[in-house]
Formats: sequence, structure tokens, C-alpha cells
Amino acid sequence: MRMRLAFGVVLVAAAISVFGPGQAQAQTLADTLVAAYRNSNLLEQNRALLRATDEDAVQAQAQLLPVIRFITGAQANRRRIETSTPGVGSIVNTTSSRQMNFSLAAEMPLIDFGRGRLSVAYAREQVLSARAGLIAVEQGVLLQAVQSYLNVVSTRDTVTLRRSNNELIRQELRAARERFELGDSTRTDVAIAEARLAGAQSALSAAEGNFNVAREEFNLNVGMYPGNLTAAPSLPRLPASLQAALDAGRRNHPAIVQAQHQVAAADLLVEIAGLQRFGSVTGSLSAGAVAAPGGNTSDLTASVTWGVPIYSGGAVISGERQSIARQDAQRSNLHQTVALVHQAVSENWAQLAVARAQLAASDTQISAARTAYEAVRAEAEFGSRTTLDVLNAEQELLDAQSNRIMASASVQLASYALLEAMGQLTVEALNLGIPTYDVEAYSAGFTRWGGNAARPVQPATRAAPSEQGQRLDRIMSRAPGANQGP
Repeated sequence: MRMRLAFGVVLVAAAISVFGPGQAQAQTLADTLVAAYRNSNLLEQNRALLRATDEDAVQAQAQLLPVIRFITGAQANRRRIETSTPGVGSIVNTTSSRQMNFSLAAEMPLIDFGRGRLSVAYAREQVLSARAGLIAVEQGVLLQAVQSYLNVVSTRDTVTLRRSNNELIRQELRAARERFELGDSTRTDVAIAEARLAGAQSALSAAEGNFNVAREEFNLNVGMYPGNLTAAPSLPRLPASLQAALDAGRRNHPAIVQAQHQVAAADLLVEIAGLQRFGSVTGSLSAGAVAAPGGNTSDLTASVTWGVPIYSGGAVISGERQSIARQDAQRSNLHQTVALVHQAVSENWAQLAVARAQLAASDTQISAARTAYEAVRAEAEFGSRTTLDVLNAEQELLDAQSNRIMASASVQLASYALLEAMGQLTVEALNLGIPTYDVEAYSAGFTRWGGNAARPVQPATRAAPSEQGQRLDRIMSRAPGANQGP
């Protein structure tokens, strides 16, 4: 009884010493995911790349509109003419002139046989592809945050367990020395306990190092050092069958959506390449004026030109073949992406099943190992067991407890990895209740003639934050680094 009480006291003291009184405020997994979403440099990078892709859509739209240029220039000329006349000699005449030119020129494609319209559609597909890619990056950021959270919790619990183990072995060493002084044991028992204590201290140092490494990884992936992390929450809601998970992955995974838009873009490029042979009809209009000391002149010019490639050394036909080859490559990439998503869902489903089985087995192992340890220790008090027997039983219990820590983390990680493989590891799907980056806000500011110039998107639906999410948002607004988000 005294041993069990001492074990509990050591466990609490170790937890306090590891995490300190300054980190009493609990930090949940939801808090960690929110911080990772707000602080991620990778997300900021890809949001900027998405904005750059939005500009491609604007530029493609601009190719259909007239280009108006204002041109002005000044010219000064001085001419010297020397003539020779017999009997008179050389005569030098000098003339000078100055003038300024002003012109306004407009040029616009009149007929491009549909290439401009297709180019706009191509740019829109690229925007949609980039948006799907941003969701994939978001999933990766959140999964790394989950993994970092679980690593910190696991290594923290391992440190606590190792410290408790050290204290127990110290008690066994003191008992072995007392029995040796009384003549109830040999020097061998003391040496065995000393060796076990040295090994336990080495394992504790390694566990503390792993904990510090996990904290640095957490800081990298979340944007802040961990506070007093709570135990992992209940598992997220998952599909009831593997087939349901596979269907969800095919429907929702952003990598598949991105590949689909890339296929659509490649199809458009094939059409554009096929229309290059028809050339284009361009209209131009220019008005100009020349101001000079001798008088002013003006002119107005309008023209329509049709340029058709007759011979290009095979470049036009080669461009068509190239676009068809790239179209085939994108279709193959789509099939491969679907296969990879299928494999990821199946693999994480199997890993989750294995982790659950390991967790259940660990619970059984701990129960049996604890019973065996208490029995061996009781028998050792009556002299029927040696110090080595007690240390071996205690080591088996420690191993069982360590296995359970790892198995519990594996179940959590496999669950969230399965969500990521299904395309459901996003802020909205997890219902974290915080404002998310609006992918439409940037392109919505582009206006042309009082309307939207390039809204190459479908409206995004955003769920209203829940009451729990609003409370979480208020908490996070007071947390360090809360103002670093978008």
C-alpha cells in the first residue's frame, strides 16, 4: 500500500516538475489546430500563389479587350548645306526645324476563332486547381499539427513514467542494500539493482531529450511552443466501413479535385492549339497630330488585318501534338492520384484497426503485469523471490505502460490520417469555429465596366461557428500569437 501511494506521489511530482507551474492553462487539440492554421507560413505562401494565379485570369480576360496607347515625342533637326559656285566660292546654307508628335492608338482582336474565350476558361481552371491545392496544403498543416501534439503528449507521459520507474528502482536498491546489511541477500542483488538504476537513468535522459525534440517540432508546425497539453480527446467521427471511406475520399480529396481541373485545363489547351492555324483578325485605330512652327497637321487611320500562318517550319503542328501529349499526361496523373488516395485510405484504415487492437492488448497486458508485479513483490518480502525477480516484473509493467502510450497515440494519429486521406481534415470539416481564408475575396475586387471581371470560382459555403467554436475563438484571441493569423 505504501509503495502504491509513493508511486502516485512520484507521478504527480514528476508531471509538475516537467511542465512547471507557469503552464497551468490547458491547451487542447482544437486549440493546437487553430494555432497551426493561423500561424502557418506554408499556408501564407500558398495563399499568395493563389492570388498570383487569380491575376492570370484577369490577364487572360484583358486579352479580349482593346489596348489603348498614348504616344508623344519631340524632334529637332538642323541641316547644313554647302555649295560651291565658280567665281563666287563656297556658300553655306543652314536650316532648322522642330516638331512635336501626338498620337492615340487603339488595337483590339476582332476575331480569334475562340482562342481568347478558351484562354479565359483555361485560366479559370488553373484558379480552381490552385484552390484545391490550397486545401491539400491546409490538410497537411493540420495533420502535422496533430502529429506534433501527439508526440508532445506521448513523450511527456513517457518522461513521467520513466521518472516514476527511477524512483521505484531507487527504492528497490535501498531495500536490497538493507537486506544485504542484514545478511538476507547477496552483493549480487545490490549490483543488479544498481545496474537497473543506471539503465533507468539513461532511459530517462533519452525520454527527456525526445520530449525537448517534440517541443521544437511542435513550435515549427504550430507556430508556438506547447503549453500544458491535455490528453488526446475522443476520436473523431469516422465512416462505418472501408467502402464508405473510399467513396468519401474519391468525392472530397483535394488532390483528386486538383487533378480534375488540370485535366480540364489540358483539354482547353488542345483546343487552343488546334485553333492557332486559323490566325487572327485584328482591328486598329489611331489618331495623331504634328505641331511644327510652319503649321499643324493631323491624321486619322483605321485598319483591319488578318494574319494566318502559312509556313512555320512545323511549329504549329508540333504545338498541337505537344498539347495532346500533355493532355494524356494529365489524364494519367488523375488516374494515379485516384489510386494513391485509394491506397492511402485503405492503408490508414488498416493501421487504425491494428492500433486499436494494440491498444486493447496493451490494457490487458498492463492489468496482468501489474498483478504479477504486486504478487512478486509480496513474495519477495517473504524471501521466496529475489531482487532480480522484482525488477523483472517491474520492467514488464513499465514496458506494458510504455506500449500503451504509443498505442494510444497511434490510434489518434491513424484516425486523423484517415480523415486527411478522405479529404476531411480541414478547419470547416472539423468545425473548429474560426474564420477561414476567403479564396474569393481577392478576385472579387477585380471589376470591369461596373461588373466582376474574373470570378473564376463557385461560391464557397461556410458554416456558421457553433457556440463552442465561438468560445474557442474568444480563448484563442487572448492566446499568444493569436494576432498572427489572416
